[in-house]
Amino acid sequence: MDREEKKTGVSLFGQSENLAGSDPIEEMFALNLGDFISETLISEDLAKKISITANKKERLQNQLLELIDIYSSKNTLCVLNFTQGEEQAIYTSIAKSIVDMLEVENCSIHLVKDNKLTLVGSTGKTIESNEITINDLLYNDTIANGRHLYIPMRGVATAVGMIEVVRDEKLEEDFAELLISIANLLGTTITLQNEIEHVNKIVGISETTEIELKQSRAELTALIGDLCDYQQNFVEALASAVDRKGQYTVSHSRNTAKLARNICKTLGLNEKTTDLIYYAGLLQNIGKIVLPERIFATNGKLSTEELQKIQNHSNVGVNLLMNINFLSEVVPYITYQTERVDGTGKPEGLKGQSIPLGSRIIAVADAYSAMTSDRPYRKAMTSDKALEIMTSEVNKKWDQDVINALIKTVK
Repeated sequence: MDREEKKTGVSLFGQSENLAGSDPIEEMFALNLGDFISETLISEDLAKKISITANKKERLQNQLLELIDIYSSKNTLCVLNFTQGEEQAIYTSIAKSIVDMLEVENCSIHLVKDNKLTLVGSTGKTIESNEITINDLLYNDTIANGRHLYIPMRGVATAVGMIEVVRDEKLEEDFAELLISIANLLGTTITLQNEIEHVNKIVGISETTEIELKQSRAELTALIGDLCDYQQNFVEALASAVDRKGQYTVSHSRNTAKLARNICKTLGLNEKTTDLIYYAGLLQNIGKIVLPERIFATNGKLSTEELQKIQNHSNVGVNLLMNINFLSEVVPYITYQTERVDGTGKPEGLKGQSIPLGSRIIAVADAYSAMTSDRPYRKAMTSDKALEIMTSEVNKKWDQDVINALIKTVK
């Protein structure tokens, strides 16, 4: 790779003058790492650590140390509504989040320790000992036993634990997929942490060979790739579950996200910003996941308590996202999507350009998607009718440039 090609690489690693371009494996690692790590975590200092000034073994050690730091539990285990702390508190909090989101009776989480299942967090009654075996978890995607449902958490060809829920009725498909995505995400995260602990032990040992270091690097990067895939699946499953709670007859969150992405393209925004706005569009109604489904099915007057829950659902969603660390960058877009360009919106009364552009785009995409979709209490509007209404509210509710982009996008 010559100097000019490096300047157009897909990451700062690909652009660095310090990369060992004579080693294609090193360059592949550099590009892959650039894909896995957000731009804010990549620095020229990190590129120098794998530069030609270090020998191959030192570069491998430095690469592994950086991966260990970036993908340690403090950066990857924050999924769902919990904070760092003792293991039982963490997993009990995950179990509580699942109960709140899926409206099941109880949830328990079990991890494989010393070749047996051990309870690590629960919101209620748990399984009897030896009722489920590790082999059961290896060869079944789900296990149903009466009111109990067991979802395996697996790593690479190994079972690392399971999620158990107690429910009165069969879970709706979207909720079951969300539960499976949570199990996959936790299983991969736990497997990654186990591999990180192993690498941490061997990376500083002088007897560790280059071959062993390369194998560890390959295993770590493969797990990181799996983690990224499961994060994407989790986001999409969460969005689908939100739509189920909101009683949408179509995938409203996905339609909103796709429309927001197309508006971004019409406006000529860069790829990273477009991706963040797309994720924000998927999750802009995330707070509804903890609201009872019956609230959205009623055509009658809501109680004061139910109304307060609906009014507060945006705050709940933002708090939830703040604890899903890989999604934290979308929080500002979701927080300010209910602002109005005339300054009369919530939560801060921001006006015009002071509202994040992503928030203005999501607000428009969400409103248009909602207007043109069937709901339990009304039929969908035509596109022309929805555009007529939204155009009349330009510079009050909506940003003029975003509305212009919407019209170009849907016409």
